[in-house]
Amino acid sequence: MINIIWGLFIITGIIYSLMTGNIEVINNEILKSCEVSLNLVMQIFPVMALWLGIMKIAEVSGLLKKLSEALSPILGRLFPDIPKGHESISLMASNIISNMAGLGSAATPFGLKAMKSLQSLNKKKDTATRSMITFLVLNTSGVTIIPTTIISLRLMYGSIGPTEIVLPCIIATFFSSFFGLLFDRYLGDKYATH
Repeated sequence: MINIIWGLFIITGIIYSLMTGNIEVINNEILKSCEVSLNLVMQIFPVMALWLGIMKIAEVSGLLKKLSEALSPILGRLFPDIPKGHESISLMASNIISNMAGLGSAATPFGLKAMKSLQSLNKKKDTATRSMITFLVLNTSGVTIIPTTIISLRLMYGSIGPTEIVLPCIIATFFSSFFGLLFDRYLGDKYATH
């Protein structure tokens, strides 16, 4: 759906520029956006490669597994309907740890595998379970300790202090997670009884 919306925006913009005689503006913006996109990729790629490499080393060395095991008791309380020791807990923990490091790209495969694993526990395959919804809330609002993408963007655009965003980011994502989970519990309890 989003592709259709963006496609309509682009087509409308081109038609409007043709009708108003501003086709040169479109040409200039297309060329400028190509340059900006390439610069963005070139700035973010090294930082992402570094952190993805660190995550791979953590995974191979067993550190990621140990961190997942450390999070398991907390996740066990957040997801009481998941059997103890189920693989979805460690997959969710890996997703959360990757998100904490600001690596949405590395977190996505863990999140998809976790949802697939949660679906295996689902009795009504066409309806999301309470655990699936809670995980989605946690994944979307997750606490970020090192916002690598934001730091990269700030570096790219010449920020004097690109890491000054770290503390506000930790605070903002902590509160978004806290209130997201609070709201999830409230709605879950409210609709579970009706």
